[in-house]
Amino acid sequence: MFRAFLTSLLLTLGAMNFAVGQPWNEGEHYDAVSPVLRTSNPEKIEVMEFFWFGCGHCYTFEPLLAAWKKTLADDVVFKGSPAIWNSTMEIHAKVFYTAEVLGISEKINPVIFRAINQDRRPLTAESDIATLFESSGVLRSDFFDAFNSFGVGSQVRQASSRARSAKITGTPEIVINGKYRISTRKAGNQTNMLKIADYLIEKERGSAGS
Repeated sequence: MFRAFLTSLLLTLGAMNFAVGQPWNEGEHYDAVSPVLRTSNPEKIEVMEFFWFGCGHCYTFEPLLAAWKKTLADDVVFKGSPAIWNSTMEIHAKVFYTAEVLGISEKINPVIFRAINQDRRPLTAESDIATLFESSGVLRSDFFDAFNSFGVGSQVRQASSRARSAKITGTPEIVINGKYRISTRKAGNQTNMLKIADYLIEKERGSAGS
């Protein structure tokens, strides 16, 4: 009888734990990053999306992500980091950082996603990429200067190293404050990825306040 009571109590406590908003478990729904990645600002909770412009899943994730980013509190900073494991992804990483250098990321990133995923333009030739930037108001010479600059090359190398350190194996994946990695495979779907991100942001917020 005592064993039955104990079993019932454990089941009740488990249900209560789920009810108070802790359904996400490390190793089951997300993974710890080891060693922890250094973030750009220790005063902020950093959310980093590892993505690829040529990834169809990243393309469909963008509207969800854009809406979610608007809900983030002031103590959270969001950053994108291109994943790189082949030459095409390296070129697209250069495209991403070129847009950042030229200050047109918000304007041109949706155009790049659409060109590759919807219009089926590979955007692997510099001349084609330059034409796309030119259509967004960038002088062709300014594009080439930025695209082939040391600064852009350095950022691409850092992004590649960061993805390896975070053990990124697919896209999109999200890393919270350098400590936790969320993948679609473990989260179950893209909506859950953002729910887990919210949970981990709150976890980090609580850790900072303790």
